[in-house]
Amino acid sequence: MQHWLIKSEPSVFSLDDLAARPGGLEPWDGVRNYQARNFLRDRMRPGDPVFFYHSNCREPGIVGIAEVASEARPDPTAFDPRSPYHDPGSHPDRPRWFLVEMRYVRHLHRLISLAELKTHAEGALAGLPLVQRGNRLSVMPLSAAHWTFILGLESAADSYTNHT
Repeated sequence: MQHWLIKSEPSVFSLDDLAARPGGLEPWDGVRNYQARNFLRDRMRPGDPVFFYHSNCREPGIVGIAEVASEARPDPTAFDPRSPYHDPGSHPDRPRWFLVEMRYVRHLHRLISLAELKTHAEGALAGLPLVQRGNRLSVMPLSAAHWTFILGLESAADSYTNHT
């Protein structure tokens, strides 16, 4: 099992949007970065847990959990000339872009902000691509240790608050 983080701008598609979809399912289409595509196509598997991250907003951060719900398949938006994600170089017999379906699991009890994550960049989250300068990937793998640590942050603030 691999752990993942996906980014989306909440003004375009938010965790609430995913939760509102029938069955909480949505094709994760429109990815147009080769490295992110390779993760989707070659490494994501159904059942893999995913942190859902809101980017390009007032307070970017991890807002919830989803899971990979399908194997990778060609992204049909690449073949549609009306789509903003159309790629005339991609053909159904030689697809360039792929998608997986995401399934909503839950909202986190609180936002785990990018600023908070960065406070651990030299310690428990060392090597996490999200906290490294210049990393703009919308799909990235996480180590199991990073996943566990970040998930622990969700309740860490609650336990601190409850004991003060």
